[in-house]
Amino acid sequence: MPAATTKLPAPPKEGLLPIRTVSMLTGVNAITIRAWERRYGLITPQRTPKGHRLYTHRDVERIKHIVELLKQGISVGHVKPLLDQVPGEAATQSTSGDGDTWKDYQDRMLNAIEIFDEPALDKIYNDALSLYPVDIVNQRLTTPLLRLLGERWNLREAGIAEEHFFTIYLRNKLGTRLHHMNQPGSGPMLLLACLPGELHELGLLFFALSAVSNGYRVLILGANTPLQQIPVVLETRPCAGIVLSGSAKPARGVIASGLPELAGTVATPVFVGGTLSVTYQDNLAASGIICLGEDISAGMQRVKEILEAGEPG
Repeated sequence: MPAATTKLPAPPKEGLLPIRTVSMLTGVNAITIRAWERRYGLITPQRTPKGHRLYTHRDVERIKHIVELLKQGISVGHVKPLLDQVPGEAATQSTSGDGDTWKDYQDRMLNAIEIFDEPALDKIYNDALSLYPVDIVNQRLTTPLLRLLGERWNLREAGIAEEHFFTIYLRNKLGTRLHHMNQPGSGPMLLLACLPGELHELGLLFFALSAVSNGYRVLILGANTPLQQIPVVLETRPCAGIVLSGSAKPARGVIASGLPELAGTVATPVFVGGTLSVTYQDNLAASGIICLGEDISAGMQRVKEILEAGEPG
């Protein structure tokens, strides 16, 4: 009896792209792309005989257009009529009620936080992530919510507990998503760490999620990382770039000597994001450090541009 043979799947038709490739090209999660198709009819992919979705390069540009509209503050439910307009025309259209989408998400999540209802919180957050790219969810939902909780913690009897509850929830949620999204990646690797003295990891994790959504892999060292450890890590695990996060007052010597020494020691581009990269921009730039600012989406695009160009600066 002849040996059984394994039938290989037919390759995609010429010029057509599978959803995983489209996700890497646009930075939009595959779950979100499918939701835009099913719930709003924004994308109409072709199908293989087995039902797998295939996309044209025009579909990729359409998805990028959708993302730009969402960044303008237009809700996903109002996007379709604007997609075929002249570029720039959508920005002049009335978007009344679009802000209510994010206000509604924030109010519902805040209510869940105040009664410490994690299943309800998870359901609301998952719904937002299924419809919007993670960078937009971070910008318009989680970051404002974290800011609100930080501003009012001393005004509520359980204010500290509420802030801790949401912070731990987000850390666990982001960690789980990163674990699953980071495993199958084959793109360039970024080493991510918080600067010495920086104990808050959420900003770094938000950036990490943006990175994997854009086709990168991440090696995360976490809070309060000694800068001297980074070259040692790179000897074992080479990375395309080093991204450091700092929002708190830096530890002594970090700006004056620690970061300049790191930039002078490694051949890998060194990026710094967060409030610290704005406050000390001139000092950092003089040391060869590339400042990313506080906007995660813009910072991620800056990293991509520099690494794809093959040279820092």
